[in-house]
Amino acid sequence: MNVLGLGYATPFLNSFRAEAARVTAAMPARQGVLHWPHEGKGLTALCDECDLPLADLSMDRVLLVHALECTEQIRPLLREVWRILTGSGRLLVVVPNRSGIWSRIERTPFGHGQPYSPFQISRLLRENLFTPLQSYSALYIPPVHSRMILAAAPAWEKVGEKVFSTFSGIVLIEASKQLYAGNIQPAPAQQRAYATVTPGNSSSSQRSR
Repeated sequence: MNVLGLGYATPFLNSFRAEAARVTAAMPARQGVLHWPHEGKGLTALCDECDLPLADLSMDRVLLVHALECTEQIRPLLREVWRILTGSGRLLVVVPNRSGIWSRIERTPFGHGQPYSPFQISRLLRENLFTPLQSYSALYIPPVHSRMILAAAPAWEKVGEKVFSTFSGIVLIEASKQLYAGNIQPAPAQQRAYATVTPGNSSSSQRSR
């Protein structure tokens, strides 16, 4: 599949490189660009987040990381993601949790921009032609530099998922692309009545009127 990371998604993209047909990282111009991967040719592009240099229906998977919470043009960005996703494509959004500690401390990667609750991000996706499928929570370890706490990170995640899910550092939501079929609108009752009148049938005409 073709995989796109939008924002600062490169730490997540390495695991896809061995199996995906194409892996690309697009970084918004206002945030700047980093060279990735460290070895070989670069696979990153500096671009306008609301005018991605990609063809319609060209991506099977899109990872939105450090993008949605930092953009000033939320709806245009999501519509652009909708455009490049294939009909069966999936979107994975990673945003800071409004109730978490990480979004309240500016020195953390998730301490900038607009945080979201799970309900808020789900509603935003629905309003922009995506259907939320699954929601996850992660990053329960506090934003500290203690080696002892960092070494216990796996334990923090297991306990937090069961006990403190509301206060996770980030919210992850997987969504699919909504495809609407056109519906024929029924004619108003009065128009239908006139349409059934045959020429010369005065009684039918009179009843219709």
